[in-house]
Amino acid sequence: MIDMKGIILHGGAGTRLRPLTYSGPKQLIPIANKPVSQYALEDLISAGIKDVAIVLGETFPELVREHYGDGSKFGARITYVYQGLPKGIAHAIGLCKDFVGDDKFVVYLGDNILQNGIKEYVKEFVNNNYDAMVLLKEVDDPKSFGVVEFDKNGKLVRLVEKPKIPPSNYALVGVYFLTPVIFNIIEKLKPSWRGEYEITDALQMLLEEGYNVGYRIVKGWWFDTGKKDDILKVNALILDERMQRRIEGEIINSNVEGRVTIENNTKVINSTIRGPTIIGKNCYIENSFIGPFTSIGDNVKIVNSSVEHSIIMNGVIIENVERIEDSLIGKNAKILKKEGRNAYRFNITNHSEVIL
Repeated sequence: MIDMKGIILHGGAGTRLRPLTYSGPKQLIPIANKPVSQYALEDLISAGIKDVAIVLGETFPELVREHYGDGSKFGARITYVYQGLPKGIAHAIGLCKDFVGDDKFVVYLGDNILQNGIKEYVKEFVNNNYDAMVLLKEVDDPKSFGVVEFDKNGKLVRLVEKPKIPPSNYALVGVYFLTPVIFNIIEKLKPSWRGEYEITDALQMLLEEGYNVGYRIVKGWWFDTGKKDDILKVNALILDERMQRRIEGEIINSNVEGRVTIENNTKVINSTIRGPTIIGKNCYIENSFIGPFTSIGDNVKIVNSSVEHSIIMNGVIIENVERIEDSLIGKNAKILKKEGRNAYRFNITNHSEVIL
């Protein structure tokens, strides 16, 4: 266990993922049948950080508490901090001053996923005399991110949030390594043009006041899962890289091809399941094709249908739909086809019903 603390930011309205986020926080949307923010928690634990605060926003904070509890089932100790209105990353960090105390700490945005985790960066931060350290990744469209500027010697000299003219293509990844000195800086901040207390402004002030701010460029992929297409892409990547063949359900007159996980009390009848794919507990699949890069939650029923490259959340019913692809379907939705076209695309909120 490393002598550091962790903070997971679980706020934000998730406007880019509406209507799904009308009924739950974006960080609880499942990827490979695991909430996005659970990857952040497991990443912290894997790096030796087990004392973690989760900063809650306005969007169904009780669902976050319900999933994570006191953290013991994950091997962590979780403290909850309530932010309420989304006033920015720096504001959320400032609320954790008492939790952090005198320790170094890492802030992890709950909707971010890194291919290779942060273990090596944690070691780097612990073993060096940094007041802060940021992770960077080269991106195609830096205007959508916090962006850094280097001098001719490669030293970090400026950070700016969502610039119209980016000083580089290196974006700030949603992971920040900090020391308690940041709290003094946050107290001096004023809201940005967006009405938020920006982490980029806080880091810029650290630089201007002569503090030692380091950086590392992330190896492997990184995603901010704020949009449907990004969620589906990360789901496919994680299934492809991490899925193992494990069959605990009942398979009757069916073909299960490749790296497929089927959880217990699930029944598959007269169907083809092609990996990489995961199917949760208590599901019923009959006369169907479940294609590659698909995640199916618990208590799902799929009959006479085909599903590929999609995320199907808990409690969904799909019947007589010839082809569903590239879709993100919320909890307890029903898709029941009577007649119509051969292929459809869906982005459906929880508790919806679609009859085609």
